Amino acid sequence: METILSALATLDTPAALIDLPRMHHNIQRMQDRMDALGVRFRPHVKTSKCIPVAQAQVAAGAQGITVSTLKEATLFYADGFADILYAVGMTPGKLPQVLALRRRGCDLKIITDSVASATAIADFGRAHDEVFEVWIEIDSDGHRSGIKPDEPALLEVARALHDGGMQLGGVMTHAGSSYDFDTPEALSAVAEQERLACVHAAQRLRAAGLPCPVVSVGSTPTALSAVTLDGVTEVRAGVYVFFDLVMHNVGVCSASDIALSVLTTVIGHQVEKGWAIVDAGWMAMSRDRGTQNQKRNFAYGQACSIEGEVLQGYLLTGANQEHGILSREGSPDPDIATHFPVGTQLRILPNHACATGAQFPEYQAIAADGEIATWERFHGW
Repeated sequence: METILSALATLDTPAALIDLPRMHHNIQRMQDRMDALGVRFRPHVKTSKCIPVAQAQVAAGAQGITVSTLKEATLFYADGFADILYAVGMTPGKLPQVLALRRRGCDLKIITDSVASATAIADFGRAHDEVFEVWIEIDSDGHRSGIKPDEPALLEVARALHDGGMQLGGVMTHAGSSYDFDTPEALSAVAEQERLACVHAAQRLRAAGLPCPVVSVGSTPTALSAVTLDGVTEVRAGVYVFFDLVMHNVGVCSASDIALSVLTTVIGHQVEKGWAIVDAGWMAMSRDRGTQNQKRNFAYGQACSIEGEVLQGYLLTGANQEHGILSREGSPDPDIATHFPVGTQLRILPNHACATGAQFPEYQAIAADGEIATWERFHGW
């Protein structure tokens, strides 16, 4: 531990830290579960947007990756990741980028949930002599995008693609509503709802004589809560690699599983208010307050010691652009300056790992022996 503390003391703050033993534990936990359920696992790399993290996921057994931007697809492909799902609805203006990647050898799949989009994809594909692989997005819980599995539009979209000369690759869904639950029973029920919706959509396509080789589902809570995945061919999940306080509230991880934290330094005090001021504001933590409507509100983040141990009752209760307010819940700490002198380094666990990670151009990855490696993080679209 002394080696780690010495190494952390050399870092400028705020800094995004990855606890590598925790990260590898999280990766192995998810992969073991997918292996036990008998499905492929395609991690969503939008959480880390980082090559070494994705390499660790693939080394553990992941097959392919999911991305949220075409920039991610481009940069991950340049580093050897070829089997990529771009899991955001396709717009015609992005088809030239998709075409360019596929022409360079990237096995890039795209998704749609409308006849208009499907028709545009087919028209562009025929005009450029390209057979795009397209998956249809299914709405399994009313959370976001997609076609409900019983809607007539499902077959209409499928026929627009198939009859238009494109490769109908399968169906996919994301149970985003799983973030709203916090008991094993409720999470298992949402996972089963997600499975049934996507499998039913696939069955409708096949019954209509249309191909549907892939049935892809996923979110971190449902992946870790599903009892069975009969009829599913692959699962996608992302935030599990780091976890965060929202996932802690959902109940799929403990605070000691959270692998991402923000290293910060105490820069001053407002003793009469019971505040310590740190150099991690919302520019470091993000504005994401995802826990405020959950059973436990962690404000802008949970304070931990430099060793990574949770400091019970101490939260980042306020944040300006570059200033964070550290205080004790319930009653102010009159000895805040004694407990946290100027220069004290702390770690803050984030509400939402994806959002907090996005505030930084790089991670500081800390190995068990204290060695620190700097890992680049992608930005932009």
